[in-house]
Amino acid sequence: MRIFPKPEGFDWDEGNRGKNWTKHRVTDLECEEIFFNEPVAVGEDRSHSTVEKRCSALGRTDTGRLLCVIFTIRNDKIRVISARPMSKKERRQDEKNSEI
Repeated sequence: MRIFPKPEGFDWDEGNRGKNWTKHRVTDLECEEIFFNEPVAVGEDRSHSTVEKRCSALGRTDTGRLLCVIFTIRNDKIRVISARPMSKKERRQDEKNSEI
């Protein structure tokens, strides 16, 4: 079951391209992959949604790496704000999602 529809595209520019590699060793391609692999769980990030609605996605890359990606939707495209490996708490949540 897909919780999140396939994205129509991604919004990468100089402001966010490569940023997650520098901070967390996560490539832009890995960020995109989690939206195409199942399961991916998406929820609203209410505590950081002050200017625009932000969401978090827990998912797996093609190689099985577990990531948490914070993103927003701009012009019908996913704009990645931040990406990092899942925390222990997020991994437990991901395991529950995988059982569904």
